[in-house]
Amino acid sequence: MDGRRSRRLILAAAGVALLLRLAFGLLYWTGKPLTHDEREYLSLAESLAAGRGFTYADSDETGTSPRFGRAPGYPAFLALFPAPSRPESAPALIKIVQSVLGAIGILLIASIARSAAGERAAVISAWLAAVYPPLVWMPSYVLSETLYFPLALLCALLLNMAGAGLRDDVRRSVAAGLIAGIAALVRPGMLIFLPMAAVWLARRRRLAPAVALALAATVVIAPWTLRNLRHFGRFVLIASEGGVTFWTGNHPLARGEGDLAANPELKRHEVAFRAAHPGLSAEALEPLYYREALRQIRNDPAGWLALLVRKAFYTVVPIGPSYTLHSTKYLLATVVPYAVLAPLALAGFVIIRRSGRPPAPLYLLAASVVLTSLIFFPQERFRLTVIDPLIIVGAASAIGGVTRQDS
Repeated sequence: MDGRRSRRLILAAAGVALLLRLAFGLLYWTGKPLTHDEREYLSLAESLAAGRGFTYADSDETGTSPRFGRAPGYPAFLALFPAPSRPESAPALIKIVQSVLGAIGILLIASIARSAAGERAAVISAWLAAVYPPLVWMPSYVLSETLYFPLALLCALLLNMAGAGLRDDVRRSVAAGLIAGIAALVRPGMLIFLPMAAVWLARRRRLAPAVALALAATVVIAPWTLRNLRHFGRFVLIASEGGVTFWTGNHPLARGEGDLAANPELKRHEVAFRAAHPGLSAEALEPLYYREALRQIRNDPAGWLALLVRKAFYTVVPIGPSYTLHSTKYLLATVVPYAVLAPLALAGFVIIRRSGRPPAPLYLLAASVVLTSLIFFPQERFRLTVIDPLIIVGAASAIGGVTRQDS
């Protein structure tokens, strides 16, 4: 397949992807109540747009649900787009903008597949990603994964292009570092990927690009860390939500997958934990969550190791407790495509290894998601941004084979 024809087919896939996402969000997923996370993101965005800074309004108290110390990137993104005050469902404008981001993600997936296995795999991956149900509905939710999705893929694509020459590699690493820093301010899980990527570059004897990547990311993240130090009087690298997330994922009552919404008994314990420390902010509670979780791990290391095994299982097998919260239609639409593509992807990775160019940065991104899930807990929307695109690339390579080997 020649490059011109493949580009036309990929652009057509991106166009179809945009239409599917708009149709789902504007015609089907309408008037749906917001989740706790969505309400918090919109509340912070409203405060930023109104000039009140990165704060929650007192009227945004959500009963027994905790107020998380959020990363600033996604609320700042939402603040760019006018939205009704205290909306009861996802604003249409945000769905439209996020649908565009979803279509851009299709182009990035195709570009990574092209680098790995050639034009045919690029086209197939674009069309698979365009109609992949979880990626279709993701832009209709006010969740940070939708913005993180293209940022993480763009970072991986830039690093995947390394090898053109030292000067170009440093430039691309600077660009990748800046994007990774922005992505970390959207979802702090990117912080786990950054040292992995820097070590990967250094092991390939690309020390200058590795340093450039790290410094560029630091330039983006450091001002927010300094802001936190001044604002809270303690070190908070990006957001304090890591404390309660670590506690939730490593508690003896944790099931190995899903957040507090999927575990009512654990939610009651979390409410009791906050009640035992009245008046403390999310930032002040963060070290207490970590301390209590580590104490529980020390008290029952065997139980925690068993929990770790369950986390590893649920990270790659999407049948955990949070999935059953949804309708049967939702469960089938999310599990069946994954179950069909995953075995093909394994075969595709073997084909890429033998004849293509393995997309190592995307592999590293997926490994960072797995590691994040083991440290905290796995959940579908954490997986969708990286692991599912990787599976799509692998499946496309299995279906289309390798049509070009990059030197």
